[in-house]
Amino acid sequence: MTSDTAGAAPPFAPPGPGAVVVYRGATLFDGTGSPPRPGTSIVVDGSVIRAVVDDTNPAGYVEGAEVVDLTGQFVTPGLVDAHQHLATPPDRPAAEAVLRRLVHSGVTAVRDMADDLRQIGDLARAARVGEIPAPDIHYAALMAGPGFFDDPRTHQVTQGAVAGEVPWMQAVTDTSDLPLSVALARGTSAAAIKVYADLDASLVAAITAEAHRQGIPVWAHAAVFPASPGDVVAAGVDSVSHVTLVAHEAATGPLTSYKDKPPVDHASLVTGEDERLEKLFARMREQGVVLDATAGLYASREFATDDPEAAERAARNTELAIALTRQAHRAGVELATGTDYETPPDEPFPALYEELAFLVRRCGLPAADVLRSATLVGARSAGAGHLTGSVEPGKLADLAVFACDPLADIDYLRTITLTVKRGRRFPRAARTTDRPGGNR
Repeated sequence: MTSDTAGAAPPFAPPGPGAVVVYRGATLFDGTGSPPRPGTSIVVDGSVIRAVVDDTNPAGYVEGAEVVDLTGQFVTPGLVDAHQHLATPPDRPAAEAVLRRLVHSGVTAVRDMADDLRQIGDLARAARVGEIPAPDIHYAALMAGPGFFDDPRTHQVTQGAVAGEVPWMQAVTDTSDLPLSVALARGTSAAAIKVYADLDASLVAAITAEAHRQGIPVWAHAAVFPASPGDVVAAGVDSVSHVTLVAHEAATGPLTSYKDKPPVDHASLVTGEDERLEKLFARMREQGVVLDATAGLYASREFATDDPEAAERAARNTELAIALTRQAHRAGVELATGTDYETPPDEPFPALYEELAFLVRRCGLPAADVLRSATLVGARSAGAGHLTGSVEPGKLADLAVFACDPLADIDYLRTITLTVKRGRRFPRAARTTDRPGGNR
């Protein structure tokens, strides 16, 4: 079968080698931990950064290159939302709208934390080759105990099949053939295995060991029930999600199942000085385990309610998230900026902006640390730190450009003017028209 458009480049494809662009004059926050550098030129060849030099350096002047003047503007690496769900349930137009808004808001990568991978895989492919305007998508295949698979979400993402019996949603027990289970998960092209619920410490450790043997990372809930946060970290996972689940390291009763979580001593934990958590955070720091805190989740509109009891529960979880995020940061744990929700479709900016503001304003983290969390640490959480997350020669040309400095005020994220993803430019002004078949 042939097509009239065979051989035509997709509308948002990255440029090829030899297409050289010099972004000149900006103040650069490069994500490495170095202080911002004024008057910087970034030389991009196709989809890759060739050089990062002072504007006066001859290496920044390339004959025949296109020059983009960013004088007075502020550049960071592309942002990363480390906790997205784009297909629970699958809704392709809604997912594409979210992705379009993200990439026009400076976001060049997301971690999708287990969904219907039949759709996510195709979205990731379309984003990668440039069929749709979207960040790169790094996604996980899920493993959990059999008891978890009566959760209605697992049926939403396995329509036409059986939840727990598909490669992207597997029920695992101590009799499972783990080499086969991991191989099936890898066959979905997943970037990681997500360990979710109803697994004991020995099984979490066995899954993690086999995944690492086969060369795939493990992303886990901070508590897997009955596996505790300490068990999960001891298993050697690469990242853990949801800082409020870390509190179960100090639970007042035994951990049994995902549906039957014991209470925690809220009053003692909100001091942010619990010795049990201090030991846990120290081990996370030593092992390089990234914490995808989703710190602002309970303060978001997702949990806004007129029910006084539910509102009080959300407020207490918010207070707990603030205290534990501060404690983790103070202990030197690497934080990634995940959201686990999105703002309404008519909002101009994504939930990631709210998470970054929450970390600065409510948790009291320095803006420079938060921007590093949203760039290099986020990329590392997705297993892509060698490709993106910092503005350095040899890495992908993933950039976010702001009219004002978000280090001075985190709300200046809303002055985004341009995203560069794999060398392809997405002007903020094109957010509502940048779509396949539309005006660009």
